[in-house]
Amino acid sequence: MKEKISSGGQELLCINTEKVYDWITKETTYDLNITDLDLPINPILGTPLECSDIDINTVTCTIAPTTGFDLSPPPVEVLGRVDKHLEIDGKLVTLQLVTIRKNFEATIFVNLVPELGGATIEVGSVEFSRCGQVLLCAPEGTDIKISYTDLDCFVCAATCDPTTTATADELDVLVSIRVCQSIQSTFNVTLEICAEFCQPRDVLPLPSCPKPTMPPQCPTISPNIHTGNNG
Repeated sequence: MKEKISSGGQELLCINTEKVYDWITKETTYDLNITDLDLPINPILGTPLECSDIDINTVTCTIAPTTGFDLSPPPVEVLGRVDKHLEIDGKLVTLQLVTIRKNFEATIFVNLVPELGGATIEVGSVEFSRCGQVLLCAPEGTDIKISYTDLDCFVCAATCDPTTTATADELDVLVSIRVCQSIQSTFNVTLEICAEFCQPRDVLPLPSCPKPTMPPQCPTISPNIHTGNNG
């Protein structure tokens, strides 16, 4: 039977954690062409905005993974993995070619013309997906996790299409997206380790109340004391 308490004050612990099978970082760029995005309601007049109401040079965007709530797809979907036998440093290694679909939501904003106050308004959002493949040590049963260290976009071009009075004017936007991602294959494991229990740190004292202070004086010019006879 193993000794449960080591001589150094440590204890043999059994913990649940994640083992990282493999880990890579990858940078990709995408182009997204958004067309026929209806202009929203004029926040001042309550009528549909027209092309003449917006500053087409101020169109901006934001990008975020989908939330996976309601009808939204999950942020990451593993579509499949296939074993690939490779020779690395003279050794035969079996890795997995993992096909991944990443789901995003892009939101478009534009400024109103100065005559309408120049406020930034949200035009609308669109969901889109991009697929890719990576080579990982990710055998069946491991989880694929993606976190984004940088996720940004900018508008390459934007045009507004006037329509008839019966339909809303439409915005067409070409968006460039940059994605920096950390991709891991993980598996839940139970480990036996010898460690010490953590202890809380000491509480830092609050700073004491400051003492009353006086403004600097001007002894060179005040008080005005004259010596000698007056008059």
